[in-house]
Amino acid sequence: MSPPSIRVRCVCLALFALVVAGCGDTAKLPFEAGVGPSPQLPAPNKSMLPTVNVATATGWGDTAGPTPAAPFKVAALARGLEHPRWLYTLPNGDVLVAESNRPPKPREDESFYRQMRDKVQGMLMKRAGADVPSADRITLLRDADGDGVAETRTVFLANLHSPFGMVLVGNDLFIANADALVKVPYSAGQTVAAAAPVQVTDLPSGVNHHWTKNVIASQDGRKLYVTVGSNSNVGERGQAAEEGRAAIWEVDTRSGSKRLFATGLRNPNGMAWEPASGTLWTVVNERDEIGSDLVPDYLTAVRDGAFYGWPWSYYGSNVDERVKPPRPDMVSKAVVPDYALGAHVAALGLAFSDPRGMPPGFGSGAFIGLHGSWNRRPFSGYKVVFVPFSGGRPSGQPIDVLTGFLTEGGEARGRPVGVVLDKSGALLVADDVGNAVWRLTPAK
Repeated sequence: MSPPSIRVRCVCLALFALVVAGCGDTAKLPFEAGVGPSPQLPAPNKSMLPTVNVATATGWGDTAGPTPAAPFKVAALARGLEHPRWLYTLPNGDVLVAESNRPPKPREDESFYRQMRDKVQGMLMKRAGADVPSADRITLLRDADGDGVAETRTVFLANLHSPFGMVLVGNDLFIANADALVKVPYSAGQTVAAAAPVQVTDLPSGVNHHWTKNVIASQDGRKLYVTVGSNSNVGERGQAAEEGRAAIWEVDTRSGSKRLFATGLRNPNGMAWEPASGTLWTVVNERDEIGSDLVPDYLTAVRDGAFYGWPWSYYGSNVDERVKPPRPDMVSKAVVPDYALGAHVAALGLAFSDPRGMPPGFGSGAFIGLHGSWNRRPFSGYKVVFVPFSGGRPSGQPIDVLTGFLTEGGEARGRPVGVVLDKSGALLVADDVGNAVWRLTPAK
């Protein structure tokens, strides 16, 4: 065996070439084949090196912005934010923005391979604009005159720990940090939190391969639902590291006691209640590194007690042979998701539409923020889409509503993350590379 220093140099050179030149496969199927209620699922690509195709983050500049589809127009509610990831609209119309990024990773006794892999991931994150320090704060935006531009901007709450999801229940604002669910008191019109956060319950953290935690309240306010992504791609850190992860937790609002609500969801983020049925839906990022055509990220209704396959299988009973030991008993339980959004689109934001603020044809359905791929050639995602619904179910193909985040030359001017409706029913989009919040409204 060659000395460690020589091995390090060889591996680093190979990894550098990998990042700069890219490697892996190219999609064989048209993108649309992996979209809808019955996506095509080809055989996995078992190449030694995964596909690496990262869009270089550039930003918009002072005046440019994404392109709305007819019949919409778009404007910036706010620019100059610091890595805005998630949004929440308060009852009085104020908008909360979680300016956040990955928390520092704890030191681990890891293998040489894992250390080198982490170095490569750091290089990829830097290229994608995802290596900036976390601002660890929630900013409040207020558009008092209703012109679509926030003239008031205040730091509502600082010194958090990679905050993401937010929800107001009564006079309590709940915030999902990377390691715990916390709350602060809130009164209408308040622009700065008047008290320090109080912990409601801890959340699985540590390495945080997926760090984002979202939270939504039940319609009666008695329960909270919190997303926790997996600690790895397909369980390669061992199942002990996945305890309580790849799941949605149900938390009692008053006591903080919790139970697992749904499991086997590799990285759930956006959640919303479908208006017609009252059912909880989520979008999920599926696994990487088995080809540009696999695995489609998805939109699905969430059933109490259901298991959705991760890590042992995907899209029901499609076994992932990388996961050892196999668990046919778990595979047999796996629920098939409702609707595929396409391979590697990185679906994050989810909001159901409201006819009040939408043009005809967009009053019933789901808006989804697709953050964009790194593990697919050609790129996928980097846009906001609308999935029409009828009778509480998806009823057609996704429609692009906000594009232009990715240039023809493969540069990311922005990357959409959280989506939410404002008080008027217009769509707000957090853009963590463009450092802006966009407001999508009907063109008049």
